[in-house]
Amino acid sequence: MKVSLFGLGYVGLANALLLGQHEDVVAYDIVADKVAMLNAGKSPLDDPEIVDFLTHDKSKVTFTSDFEAAVLHGDYLIIATPTDYNEETNHFDTSSVEDVIAKALAIKPEAVFIIKSTIPVGYTEQVRLKFGTANIIFSPEFLREGKALYDNLHPSRIIIGECSDRGQDLLDMFVRNTYKPEVETLLTHSQEAEAIKLFSNTYLALRVAYFNELDTYAEQHGLNVKQIIDGMGLDPRIGNHYNNPSFGYGGYCLPKDTKQLRANYEGVPQRMMTAIVESNEVRKQFVADQIMKHRPNIVGVYRLTMKANSDNFRYSAIQDVIDNLKTAGAEVVIYEPTLKADDFHGNRVIHDFDAFRQMSDVIVANRMEEPIKDLRHKVYTRDVFCED
Repeated sequence: MKVSLFGLGYVGLANALLLGQHEDVVAYDIVADKVAMLNAGKSPLDDPEIVDFLTHDKSKVTFTSDFEAAVLHGDYLIIATPTDYNEETNHFDTSSVEDVIAKALAIKPEAVFIIKSTIPVGYTEQVRLKFGTANIIFSPEFLREGKALYDNLHPSRIIIGECSDRGQDLLDMFVRNTYKPEVETLLTHSQEAEAIKLFSNTYLALRVAYFNELDTYAEQHGLNVKQIIDGMGLDPRIGNHYNNPSFGYGGYCLPKDTKQLRANYEGVPQRMMTAIVESNEVRKQFVADQIMKHRPNIVGVYRLTMKANSDNFRYSAIQDVIDNLKTAGAEVVIYEPTLKADDFHGNRVIHDFDAFRQMSDVIVANRMEEPIKDLRHKVYTRDVFCED
């Protein structure tokens, strides 16, 4: 199939490289430097499979900053632009999605769109009415940052939000580009597909929040949290997964998806969706309070990333912990190797690790990593299993 893709973040680039194995793919991004980098075989993202595919030319994708050429190329136009959550409107900012649709329809009125960006429940029907076309389909993504292409090559499931022959053709296209011999697939209506995405991520946030509140209780009462979690995990209905305490769920997806689902519940009785969002805020304040019990003058934050082996710290929980620490009167310094600047949101960035470890009264680490294991006596972490 001839496919055009718009937006080359984790979702867009992972889909472009996935489909470029067997389809004819053109991928567009508004940032010309990113396009040039990709055409040179270099990845703008820290993702091992993406780097491997680009380095060894495992996928045939033409990267371009020519919007019209990309629109004219594709039988299917995949939209993977960012949809940040707007705290004032309690709604995803879907303007980038609609901008692509509007501009593409002006060039190619018969264009068929597949939205991969995360959207509110009911959005697909709304934009179909707004633009007067039935050729808009939603297909949710279930990718981890840093493992985006791997998750596309080995998907847990592929869902297309249209029950039709066209929907089946799209399923077949995605399936034939995976590495799995058998893939779970599902055709649904558009609103059900949108709901699957938001409810899935909110359940994951619920699980993170649950084990974090368990950890809060254990820390307050001097209990061995690892023994408790290990014992719970022996029940196969609970299992030993997604159970490692942290400073709170963060990243690009879970915070915004939980808030959007809570907003979608307007007029619908609920308590849990609100509790999940609030639990995360309570956890981050509790973590800051526990750190301040050590009466530090300088708190050293080791890494801003939300998980190990990542270069991304968008919306990481540690950033809210930092704000809470500063409100409590602590000076915060940061060690983050991926940062080149000397300042991050008003906090000093220390580039020399030895200097960082010496000046920090307490070192705060969401995840325990090898460079700080010999500093356990002054490291504050809730990482029980030394994994994400």
